[in-house]
Amino acid sequence: MTKVYLNGEFLPLEEARISVLDRGFLFGDGVYEVIPAYGGRLFRLEQHLDRLDRSLQGIRLAVSISHHDWRDILQSLLPTGEMGDQAVYLQVTRGVAPKRDHSFPVVATPTVFAMAFPVVPPEPGQAELGVAAVTLPDTRWLRCNIKAITLLANVLLRQQAVDEGAAEAILIRDGVAHEGTASNLFVVKDGVITTPPDGPELLPGITRDLVVELAGLHNLPLIQAPIAESRLFEADELWITSSTKEIVPVISLNEGPVGEGVAGPVWRRVWALFQAYKQQIRAGLVD
Repeated sequence: MTKVYLNGEFLPLEEARISVLDRGFLFGDGVYEVIPAYGGRLFRLEQHLDRLDRSLQGIRLAVSISHHDWRDILQSLLPTGEMGDQAVYLQVTRGVAPKRDHSFPVVATPTVFAMAFPVVPPEPGQAELGVAAVTLPDTRWLRCNIKAITLLANVLLRQQAVDEGAAEAILIRDGVAHEGTASNLFVVKDGVITTPPDGPELLPGITRDLVVELAGLHNLPLIQAPIAESRLFEADELWITSSTKEIVPVISLNEGPVGEGVAGPVWRRVWALFQAYKQQIRAGLVD
């Protein structure tokens, strides 16, 4: 039986209900987070909750749940025993309003929902096979640094990539590559790793930030700078990162090979560092 959290209660998923007047349902008026858990331990929880706080501030929604309480709620959703890797999805909307109106209700009682689900890690050797990607114009809104549940533009762009035989779309705005539909972007050229800087054009990824941190700790050259679209096609390596997919090499872009068309040596180094970090989480040595 899958247990979820909804507005202060833990209950079976089959019994969880929200009103059709919930503003998340009517307007997509809410934000969310996805947090992996390795060995029953939540991955960089404080960083995820800090980002949640920024997203809530960005949509002007106050929630009276402390980080300590969030930890208790989310930890309680994780199954005990040898259940493999998990992730927790949490969502906060502006709640139920008395009528459908674009302006905020005078009194807003947020709807808070969370659930855990299994994450299947790649088989040994599968990750390095990489994925294909395409470039597409970025048609999303101008506040991509808010992790909002209004994801229709992302859904349509991702489906266009799938229709073209790719796993992800790298989004281009004004000749600059910012991120994927559900991932952050890294480019490697001549041994130097580049990732776009934080800004309203992209979501500041928690896995992305860890890659930046690991590169610094292990003397791997990394800069945060804008990436012109043309640089994607000159790259030795491309990667995309996300909480559930971790670090994925892009070996084909617009049906042409990236570099040698295989996972590159810098990706292999960073992938190994990331896997070692996960083992430290499982052992309780880091958060």
